[in-house]
Amino acid sequence: MELELKIKVLVFGSNGLVGTSLSRVLSENKNFTVIPSTRNDVDLFDYVATKKYLNKISPDIIVNAAAKVGGIYANNTQRLDFVLENLKINMNILEACVDKSNTTIINLGSSCIYPLEAENPIKETSIMNGKLEPTNSPYAMAKLTAIEIGNALSIQYGHKIINLMPTNLYGPNDNFHPTNSHVIPGLISKFHNGKINNFETVKIWGDGSPLREFLYVDDLSNAISFIIENDINVELLNVGSSEEISILELAEIIKNVIGFKGTISFDATKPNGNDRKLLDSSLISSFGWSPKLTLNEGLDKTYSWYIENYDNLRI
Repeated sequence: MELELKIKVLVFGSNGLVGTSLSRVLSENKNFTVIPSTRNDVDLFDYVATKKYLNKISPDIIVNAAAKVGGIYANNTQRLDFVLENLKINMNILEACVDKSNTTIINLGSSCIYPLEAENPIKETSIMNGKLEPTNSPYAMAKLTAIEIGNALSIQYGHKIINLMPTNLYGPNDNFHPTNSHVIPGLISKFHNGKINNFETVKIWGDGSPLREFLYVDDLSNAISFIIENDINVELLNVGSSEEISILELAEIIKNVIGFKGTISFDATKPNGNDRKLLDSSLISSFGWSPKLTLNEGLDKTYSWYIENYDNLRI
């Protein structure tokens, strides 16, 4: 029998990579009423508008997937934009919830909040224990500030706030810009462009040696659904695949998925970022959650979506 009172879940940033997936995945659960929210519904840079919107919706759960995001190049060249825009979004949402202690807040962060020299696999306890990776420190500081504000809100007013730190995400509805995107959509865009234009080589930033961990976006959405359904209450929680791969190996896989016949070259004058960044996801695993898709399966799905939606992509 269907529940008479469904859990009302408000998803901020519902047009993005995570928000699109999350709105779809949660809508498939009969226990949830999902309210997708975009910038057309409310200007999250405006505190008064944000407060008014939350009063109107009165959600049981808020998932904050709204953010300005990008890869190494975008983070490093738009540093002020990244810190200011993300600070404004997070501050307005959290401050607007001061009088809403019965509303659970699931705040999405990033693995970049952890120190550059953190021991791998990176545990939740590594937070604030060292210097940040320089190329994306403004974005990381904005996310760390949101965690601190959320903790203060929880201690002072009794809110339930869960900060999720996903590893590198990818999937449909990502930003596939060849320079401003994250690594997987950026590589898909470059190799596809190389394929259709018969390029002899595709050049990639860095030397290919860094190790990275990736998670298909629907696996994060399923993790959020799992957390809500099981009433998990943990202040900080890593969400990753627990598998890592070098950028060189990743590039070879994506090259094969796309069918690019040329060669790969690396520009070692460009930054690598962290040498290694693998999350310790043992805590969420201990609750019974695990990812469903392998990297190859996720890449196949992502490239299929890319081809089907190529004419409308953000590139």
